Amino acid sequence: MEKKLSAASYLTVGSMLFGLFFGAGNLIFPVHMGQEAGSAVGPATLGFLITAIGLPFLGVAAIGVSKSSGLFDLAGRVHPVFGYAMTILLYLTIGPLFALPRTATVSYEIGVDPFVPDPYKTAWLACFSVLFFAAALFFALRPSKILTSVGKILNPLFLVFLAVLIVTSLARPMGSVGAAQVQGAYRSVPFFKGFTEGYNTMDALASLAFGIIVVRSLRGLGLKSPRSIAAGTLKSGFISMVLMGLIYGFLGYIGASSMGRLKLSENGGIALAQVARYYFSEWGGVLLAVIVTLACLKTAVGLITACAETFQGIFPNLLGYRACAVLFTAVSCLIANVGLTQIIAFSIPVLMLLYPLAIALILLALLSPLFHNRRCVSLPTILFTLFDAAADCLNALPQSVTAQPAVRGILDFYRRCVPFFSIGMGWIVPLLAGLGLGLILYFCTRPALRASRAG
Repeated sequence: MEKKLSAASYLTVGSMLFGLFFGAGNLIFPVHMGQEAGSAVGPATLGFLITAIGLPFLGVAAIGVSKSSGLFDLAGRVHPVFGYAMTILLYLTIGPLFALPRTATVSYEIGVDPFVPDPYKTAWLACFSVLFFAAALFFALRPSKILTSVGKILNPLFLVFLAVLIVTSLARPMGSVGAAQVQGAYRSVPFFKGFTEGYNTMDALASLAFGIIVVRSLRGLGLKSPRSIAAGTLKSGFISMVLMGLIYGFLGYIGASSMGRLKLSENGGIALAQVARYYFSEWGGVLLAVIVTLACLKTAVGLITACAETFQGIFPNLLGYRACAVLFTAVSCLIANVGLTQIIAFSIPVLMLLYPLAIALILLALLSPLFHNRRCVSLPTILFTLFDAAADCLNALPQSVTAQPAVRGILDFYRRCVPFFSIGMGWIVPLLAGLGLGLILYFCTRPALRASRAG
């Protein structure tokens, strides 16, 4: 007989999932969004929550509901080539190329860099990266212990320190949110600007990777049937997303209210450091260093684990789990020394390519009971979305590239012909068009398919 889990068990798994998701990017981006959005922080936060919470929840749910064994299985249902390409590119993005190096770099630049003299910054970054990734690798080499290490140890410590900063900021706000100036695109389209800002957390991408960790954890706790695992995934995901939503809302408010005393910062890391120093003086730097390092460390553990397990599964005869974990950790350590600014700049075009595809894949997984994973539905949906995602990627490249006549011509065409392209949401219409065409094909061919099977 299958074991029934207690509320405490679901809370622990939900805490683990929150811990895996909530890294440094989740701290710095909503604060910076709040500073730029100013008095429009309400609709901006709502848009941010859809991509930073809603989509990750649907991603975790997609893994559970679709009864897939992970992203490779899910994407492979569209086409084997797409399965390999999407899985490899997504895991490299949330792993050694961008997200993993960012965990160490953000920890250093916010928590350590302010205390280091200029001549020694490069050397200190190198030393910190080695120590940081050594700690992350220690936990990641024990994947069976990830529920305990992240869900019961690292995450509660992180929440305690973060709560101190949030409560103090709410009790003594720096200024009125209503009086805060609205910056840039937040003046005209605050909701959609917040929506695309949520891409930077990479959580929708990570949800397709972390979903399998949740499934494995639930199995380890005694759940066996696909139905109970799917239900457990939804419950755990809901707990995680509610907690993240509350923190995002608080951080956005703190960012907007900080404009009463602070100037607009270059990024959320600087803003968060300034807020911490305002309330706690020099001790604020120490508090922030602990918060950020814990946030980044627990996310790094999850990313190393997910990437190593996935590549081991895709290429079982190439490298084992431990070798993959060590390799990804070493590459991440090297790239981290490039610096946070460069890592963020390089990641944006890739995110503009991957996010629409991830959204399409999540939607197909959730709707799969309607069309039984038929490729006549999934292929046109992905292909139509890909055309716009590629254009979004081009549009996010440096000006030296977008100014080229050929590229400029392509982008001008998309701006004229594709609705919402100018605000980074051009993928909506192609995705829905591809899905609609696919469903029409499915329902038109279904009688013929039934007849052939009967014959």
